[in-house]
Amino acid sequence: MKWNIPNNERQYLRELARKQADIAARPVMEERKKMWYDLNDGVPGARPPVIVETWTFNRDFMPKDIFRCQSETGKGIEWQLLRNIRNHDLIDDDKVMPDTFDIGWLVNIDELGVKIEQESAKDAQGVMTGYHFIHPIKDLKRDLSLLKPAVCSVDRKKTAEWKDFLADLLGDLLPVEIRSGIYGCPFLTYNVVQLMGMEAFFMAMYDCPDEMHRLMAYLRDNALRVMRWAEAEGLLRLNNGNQASFGSSYNFTTRLPAQDLKGRPVKLGDMWGSANSQETVGIAPEMFHEFCAPYYHDVCEPLGFVYYGCCEPVHTFWNDLKNLPHLKKVSISRWCDEPFMGDALRNTEIVFSRKPDPNFLGVDVKLNEEGWAQCIRNTLEATRDVAVEFIVRDVYTVHGDLGKPRRAVEIARREIERSHRR
Repeated sequence: MKWNIPNNERQYLRELARKQADIAARPVMEERKKMWYDLNDGVPGARPPVIVETWTFNRDFMPKDIFRCQSETGKGIEWQLLRNIRNHDLIDDDKVMPDTFDIGWLVNIDELGVKIEQESAKDAQGVMTGYHFIHPIKDLKRDLSLLKPAVCSVDRKKTAEWKDFLADLLGDLLPVEIRSGIYGCPFLTYNVVQLMGMEAFFMAMYDCPDEMHRLMAYLRDNALRVMRWAEAEGLLRLNNGNQASFGSSYNFTTRLPAQDLKGRPVKLGDMWGSANSQETVGIAPEMFHEFCAPYYHDVCEPLGFVYYGCCEPVHTFWNDLKNLPHLKKVSISRWCDEPFMGDALRNTEIVFSRKPDPNFLGVDVKLNEEGWAQCIRNTLEATRDVAVEFIVRDVYTVHGDLGKPRRAVEIARREIERSHRR
């Protein structure tokens, strides 16, 4: 496949790459790297970083009128460069500007052997937001046999050609690097809900527990199959730097790789991975213990570090989650008991990955500055002597006011500074 970009677009993209490289070389980026290394390496008193995740409010952050490229290839490159640059220029949170242009392996993974279709709906502003799955499993006892072992392939030749093309375009300004995660999907209950729906999932634990265990075992084995395929194929690339394990939580650490590589290939034990189970928010801890915890334990076992959680209140299942292998970060959503989790993580090196209430930015047209400040103070009070980071997620619009997330970052930093002076 040939990728073509008009000369005027090539010049423009190189200007963007030069700007990104210039920002990446600024001293503040080294300061931010140190902040992340201190946090993830367990340095006492590490300063909490503050991140605003922007992809959910692209309608405001990446509007159509900012783009100049017309070619399909140029559009994709422009998107990646502009997102980084605009984050620095408009929000200026604690993201570290990449000094490389990152791509992934071109892989094809048929994880489940069945097609899961999806229906979507637009919101009042015409943005595709709502969706639901058309579940292939209607009756678990009958339809479990539809599922097949994962089938995976990688196109090394095409990946190399794409990398060479980008290196010719940008490589003297931003070296082009292949990056990877772990490839397998440890979000086991997410796959359950795709396959059969949440109501059917909850009922199956009562109506056909043996088949439910078989389904969870299949999903565990398939996740591990994909992870080990990527490892055996030599696709894994260390993600111990300016990569996110999950939800814009960055991975800078000296604790990985597990051992000096010394020419050996990267193993799963050298990698950050993540897992969560948002879909089980409505079940009892005893049910989570029986139907989920053993399988999540198994998919986390091969990894180096694990980021666990998303929006679910993790305190409910903490008796099981605290025993996950290699647990390094825990998502503390707005529905979580902050004081409980602060106490649970005190005297550990597990990071309290706080997700502040997104309504301050996404629902309120004008930022309630005192309410937001109090939200930050509450977390800082609950996390005395606990490693903490702030990751603002699930903001779906800022009502056209891109000064609002920037101001939220400024206020959070002010409260962190005050707290650290005590």
